[in-house]
Amino acid sequence: MTNAFDAVMLSYDEPMANALHRRLGRVLGGPVKRLHGVQGMRRAYRLTAELVDTEQFFLADGDFSIDTRFPAADVEPLVEGVSMRVWRAVNPVNGLTYGYGGLKLIRRSALREMGEAVDVLAALPGKVEFCQDTAGTTRFNQSAYHAWKAGFRECAMLARGSEYGMNDTDVRARIDAWTSSSTGDFTTYAAAGARGGITFAHDAARDPKRFDLLNDPAWLRERFTAAHGEQAVAG
Repeated sequence: MTNAFDAVMLSYDEPMANALHRRLGRVLGGPVKRLHGVQGMRRAYRLTAELVDTEQFFLADGDFSIDTRFPAADVEPLVEGVSMRVWRAVNPVNGLTYGYGGLKLIRRSALREMGEAVDVLAALPGKVEFCQDTAGTTRFNQSAYHAWKAGFRECAMLARGSEYGMNDTDVRARIDAWTSSSTGDFTTYAAAGARGGITFAHDAARDPKRFDLLNDPAWLRERFTAAHGEQAVAG
């Protein structure tokens, strides 16, 4: 690498993951390790810590498309007490630009000590630093299913209450944007997922075991199939 940090892409079933993995390596200036298809989101995140040789490393989702202008060589290390830095990402369906799906710089030791939360990385020890710079685009709208899943999970977590302490005004604005998604591919599915996620949060917010189904890929796929039928096959 041309910088002091290793890098890992964490992918599961994203259709464009191979191409985005290659793009990530080109921009960061060297090989990017990859963890693919691991069942259990917490387990997958924890395993990324075992792939790297540096205490701090870049972590990207399998649908993250890094901006070719991202200045990887100029990135400063995390300061003491900060477990993760999150760069903003452009959302392709609703015009928002915030930390959802963004590139991360994260501590290996923090992942090993991670607690329990539905938004898995919200359970890291220490502080989270939200960077105001944009590092790329979260390309979650690669299929009907992936767009629906993104809207469903994000709005369920927003509707229950942000685990990062976001204020109510920002939460409402983000929910409104997701449910009004109108640009890019598969927007109707992203919006439908967002509405479904809000309903699910109202029904399940006080049942931690049920709410944790948001991290179960098989359950999410079944729920999408029940609502959207043949599009699940296409997705």
